[in-house]
Amino acid sequence: MRTTNTHIISCNRCVFTSEHDPDLFVNEFGVCNHCVEYDRKKQYIAEHKNDSKEIQNFIAHIKKTSKKSKYDCIIGVSGGVDSTYVALKVKELGLNPLAVHFDNGWNSELAIINIENIVKKLHIDLYTYVVDWDEFKDMQLAYLKASVIDIEAITDQAITAVMFKIAKKFGIKYIISGENYRTEGTLPKSWVYIKSDCRNIRDICKKFGTKPMKTYPMIGYFRRIIWQKFLQFKYWRILDDIPYDREKAKSEIISKLEWRDYGGKHYESIFTRFYQAYILPQKFNVDKRVSHYSTLICAEQIDKNRVLQLLQEPLYSPRLLQEDIAYIQKKFKLTPQMFSEIMQSPPKSHLEYKNVFETIAILKLFRLHKIFKRFIKL
Repeated sequence: MRTTNTHIISCNRCVFTSEHDPDLFVNEFGVCNHCVEYDRKKQYIAEHKNDSKEIQNFIAHIKKTSKKSKYDCIIGVSGGVDSTYVALKVKELGLNPLAVHFDNGWNSELAIINIENIVKKLHIDLYTYVVDWDEFKDMQLAYLKASVIDIEAITDQAITAVMFKIAKKFGIKYIISGENYRTEGTLPKSWVYIKSDCRNIRDICKKFGTKPMKTYPMIGYFRRIIWQKFLQFKYWRILDDIPYDREKAKSEIISKLEWRDYGGKHYESIFTRFYQAYILPQKFNVDKRVSHYSTLICAEQIDKNRVLQLLQEPLYSPRLLQEDIAYIQKKFKLTPQMFSEIMQSPPKSHLEYKNVFETIAILKLFRLHKIFKRFIKL
């Protein structure tokens, strides 16, 4: 059963409805496509223990292949739950990681404190990549003016690029990520855009930006595939291979690392907090809590009735909202009228701008994609 114009469909299991996702549909049991897809992919999530033979053998392999490097692996750190827990577990497993932080100018005070505690208490070296603020600010403004939904794509793309480039610089083969399916497995496709579409980024910034992209780190779809093939980079989502309960993880990092909670998911960044709690719901009618909580319901880490209660709570306190609006406008040098115009402009699809799918279509037209596939399998 799919959505019609007159009927709202609700999932019997999670909190998604067709009001949140127009493409939502349910099966004969009233379970939505997001839950079904979560269950389908869940079989790939191994329920290992940290001391399992398979994990220990893999750790031994990482150490063996990293003998020529000072570090065994790279981990990203943001000060958030996932990356902090990854840092803790990687050290407990006996690896020597290089922690990498991408500073895009929006760190909250709590994020900085959390990162300092991670590297200090775990004795981890930290490499911080500070983006050129004027250049990055211009890119973020371009995305705001373009009216596309995934404004965070430029941060996510840069984080990936920095991780790969630093891995290349230090001769590190393993990149260990805090991405995980258990707590991030349900997300409507219309809410996000692919992070590796550098063509989309360039076109949006060219059309709406005012500065050239000289220092912004990028690694596109094709380059990433080639680098992984010939430089033999391995990408490990460790939280899919070890037990991971988000609330238990919070308790553990609070106890062991004096981690401090910052509120919502990814709210360690001031801009991310504003983006998820104000821009998305106000302009795009998207409440990302629905996705976050639905995933936790599927993972059996929270009760649906509890989620329904949590969703009744405001995304922002009135005071913090006014503080963040004022801060955002000041940092972007926007007048209230300019910001209002951005918020009121109609949403546009990323596909209205140049994109990698156009390139792939051309490759398919001339059957060059088959040559590329054979090339990466060599």
